[in-house]
Amino acid sequence: MSTDQADSGRVHDAPSNNWVYRVLPRSLWPYAQLARWDRPIGWQLLMWPCFWSAALAANAAAALGTFSLARFAFHLLLFFIGAVAMRGAGCTYNDIVDHDIDMAVARTRSRPLPSGRVTRRQAKIFTVLQALAGLVVLLQFNGFSIFLGVFSLVFVAVYPFAKRFTDWPQFFLGLAFSWGAIMGWSAEFGSIGPASIVLYLAAIAWTVGYDTIYAYQDKEDDELIGVRSTARRFGERPRPWLFGLYGLTVLLLFVSFAIAGAGLLAYAGLLVASVMLFYQILVLDIHDAKQCLALFKFNHIVGLIVFAGLCAALLVRLA
Repeated sequence: MSTDQADSGRVHDAPSNNWVYRVLPRSLWPYAQLARWDRPIGWQLLMWPCFWSAALAANAAAALGTFSLARFAFHLLLFFIGAVAMRGAGCTYNDIVDHDIDMAVARTRSRPLPSGRVTRRQAKIFTVLQALAGLVVLLQFNGFSIFLGVFSLVFVAVYPFAKRFTDWPQFFLGLAFSWGAIMGWSAEFGSIGPASIVLYLAAIAWTVGYDTIYAYQDKEDDELIGVRSTARRFGERPRPWLFGLYGLTVLLLFVSFAIAGAGLLAYAGLLVASVMLFYQILVLDIHDAKQCLALFKFNHIVGLIVFAGLCAALLVRLA
């Protein structure tokens, strides 16, 4: 990390004009960076499977005549808050586990722990506080959903270590990051239905795809320090893999919509999202780190389009 970066209190791979640096006192910047509040794409991608599942369940509930707009809106609010809190806790925990690795990677060397702006003890306390905020959110759901939320911590705990023992750490990220695809359905019905299981599998495939694109930013550093990833596994020919992953995502989303009885506009949204997914593959330049990051972030719009299609289908059903 350069002296200028150290003096600025910012991190190398985050926008310097973020609200964090305009609103928060400088003493809180390292904690905001640990939680990635200056990089909202993470909680956005964590939130979308939750929102998809809640909207898909709302479509099914509307068909049964049990839909409640107030309940749906409340669930979305809880998932938003929970995504921000748990993404922050997960990132802080991941930084604690990856402290030594982050010191060896140029893109991550300026983060709060490797740069010495927070101690490991402070980071651990901050992790607990964020997890407690997530627990408060979780306790607002039904008992079965609370059980599911607690169980998901198994995947959260394993993920940071996956890059040490498998070429597929992105799969373990998918297991954790996609859990909301089950939670939204469970929050509505108090159970896991076939539609939510298929939706979960779709979200896993999506996560592996977009995080592979993200991982190409660090491929050279990962090779030097021995960190494993799908980017290293796919090498110079990621397109066949990405076509398979994104193709599986679209297929499984289609099947989950069909099982839940989603309306025509849900499929229209899926069609638009499909074009956006395959566009990423066609234009991808794995040797352009900035483009890889931009395409990774583009998946926020993909998630929004799928959710918008489900909401549009719901409105038509309620009309």
